[in-house]
Amino acid sequence: MHRTEEATATHCPYCALQCGMNLRPRPDGDGVVVEERADFPVNRGALCGKGRTAPAVLSSRVRLTEPLVRTRADGPLVPATWEEALDAVAAGLARTRRAHGPDAVGVFGGGGLTNEKAYTLGKFARVALGTSQIDYNGRFCMSSAAAAHQRAFGLDRGLPFPLEDIPRTGCVILVGSNPAETMPPALRYLTELKANGGTLIVVDPRRTRTAEHADLHLAPRPGTDLALALGLLHLVVAEGRTDTEFIAARTTGWEDARAAAMAHWPELVERITGVPVPRLRRAVEMFCAPSSAMVLTARGPEQQAKGTDTVGAWINLCLATGRAGRPLSGYGCLTGQGNGQGGREHGQKADQLPGYRKLTDPAAREHVARVWGVDPQTLPGPGRSAYELLDALGTDVKALLLMGSNPVVSAPRAAHVEERVRSLDFLAVADVVLSETAALADVVLPVTQWAEETGTTTNLEGRVLLRRRALTPPPGVRSDLEVLHGLAARLGVEKGFPTDPEEVFGELRRASEGGPADYSGISYDRITAEQGVFWPCPEGSPGTPRLFLDRFATEDGRARFTPVAHREAAETPDAAYPLLLTTGRVVAQYQSGAQTRRVPELNEAAPGPFVELHPRLAARLGVADGTPLAVTSRRGRAVAPARITDTIRADTVFMPFHWYGEGRANTLTNPALDPVSRMPEFKVCAVRVEPA
Repeated sequence: MHRTEEATATHCPYCALQCGMNLRPRPDGDGVVVEERADFPVNRGALCGKGRTAPAVLSSRVRLTEPLVRTRADGPLVPATWEEALDAVAAGLARTRRAHGPDAVGVFGGGGLTNEKAYTLGKFARVALGTSQIDYNGRFCMSSAAAAHQRAFGLDRGLPFPLEDIPRTGCVILVGSNPAETMPPALRYLTELKANGGTLIVVDPRRTRTAEHADLHLAPRPGTDLALALGLLHLVVAEGRTDTEFIAARTTGWEDARAAAMAHWPELVERITGVPVPRLRRAVEMFCAPSSAMVLTARGPEQQAKGTDTVGAWINLCLATGRAGRPLSGYGCLTGQGNGQGGREHGQKADQLPGYRKLTDPAAREHVARVWGVDPQTLPGPGRSAYELLDALGTDVKALLLMGSNPVVSAPRAAHVEERVRSLDFLAVADVVLSETAALADVVLPVTQWAEETGTTTNLEGRVLLRRRALTPPPGVRSDLEVLHGLAARLGVEKGFPTDPEEVFGELRRASEGGPADYSGISYDRITAEQGVFWPCPEGSPGTPRLFLDRFATEDGRARFTPVAHREAAETPDAAYPLLLTTGRVVAQYQSGAQTRRVPELNEAAPGPFVELHPRLAARLGVADGTPLAVTSRRGRAVAPARITDTIRADTVFMPFHWYGEGRANTLTNPALDPVSRMPEFKVCAVRVEPA
């Protein structure tokens, strides 16, 4: 590991806050230390434990430093040269394409890839491989919110305003989000909101660390967030709290949405959700009393088979009360993954081209094909969504190139997904560590990490940021851009896959120009000078920190109400599976844990999985804290120790999803898909619990 001499201003590799930090070489020359970067406006110097310990994964003791190849099907992975490894990957992909056609080759990306890498991966799939079968794990993050955003506003950007607006609004309803654990530096925005006289309502079936800060905590039964939002809108109408002028001037579709909400009267909503009517009334009063307010959602309401409609119902509440398209008001989604926003804007998603263009739009295909120097007729159409792609492995999709994802831990119905991965004719994985998925590969390619490469990410505000290279990677490691360049050349595409990230970003700017996510006016120099640039940013634009203040991004400039009605989760409790399981994160681990589980300090804080359950349920089962519990769903069985707490509903158990093995929570989760977003129903399924 080689170092530069100066401190380097860069960003954390983990969540969508993309906190600013400085990396300074250690005096002994062994790596870097993280220092606060107080000038960056998002975190203002604050960092969580994951950010502070991020350099630990740079160590050659925990990361991959040479390619690995499996020379026979039942043999081990053994070291190989880069030439041997790239030859093997290209041969495996080409062999499958010749035998079964281009759509037998799949590509699976990640929400942690930089914009340059996500862009190049999408281009590689469609130009070098000619396959439609590409998607990424960001489909599991906020695709339902994205679909609802598009439907209501004509544009999807996680937050249509900067984080700095949150403490200045009058009320925030936070739905299914626990930033105290998932993005701790963001909690200050909520504490500042309260210090400024604003109020906080948290909607979560658990009394989380975030809910402890709330003025009002609503704890609905998992899977009933849609009914809750409809019940609140019903009360807004019944109590005469709608903003009739805003509805008339800036929206369409109100009457149908109003009629749908009026079918969800408070007593019915109480029966569905378990939230008492007086608390529903109190929430409406708190939300409507100030002149400005916001609704922010996260994975809780979104990771459901009705997630798009659920988010749409919360958007309807904002629109009906005039809390959208105005200063210090609006609906926003708290994106999870480090580049979850940018990762879905530039082409690694099954139905999109760069600039958030639709793959089915002839004008979009023409524009992007011109930038790429190809015939638009050669670009394949939309492919399968993430879970559907994983489910097709080994049958329709026989070879897979995977970058920056660990689906055998992170995907729903994970045991089935692992079986599908094992059934592939050929699997190549590019990653920084030997994840559980990489361990199943035929070829593993060791790639550079955040501190060893330069590239852009787009945080949850839509702020395009620049991560800077602070270290020279180990000799046996290459960047993802170098990997794709080498593979494209071996597949007969000699040009069009540069390895310099700034050159790639220049091409991305041209490809996005004129699209919904227009980056054409953004450059590395501007990002540096301005602490990030908000898209859309056409050439000559100052950027757009706040969207929709004059008009929405629809053809007529009006936001669209969508009539929605409550429906049950895809799976509800019965005699065989009488309880509900919901899943989530803990503060010391991140996503599938592939990197954070390799950091001793984080493992000491969160050493393994657990089953959180209410004391009444524990008494009924006759178990104590630490008792091994078996949690069984229709898809499988997981075992983890009991953690008894009165902060969860008595009809619900909670498991974090960061671990592999017998405690793998996603063995249990339901892959039932939202019909619009194709988001799986991670957040609710029926289970039984018993001593193991």
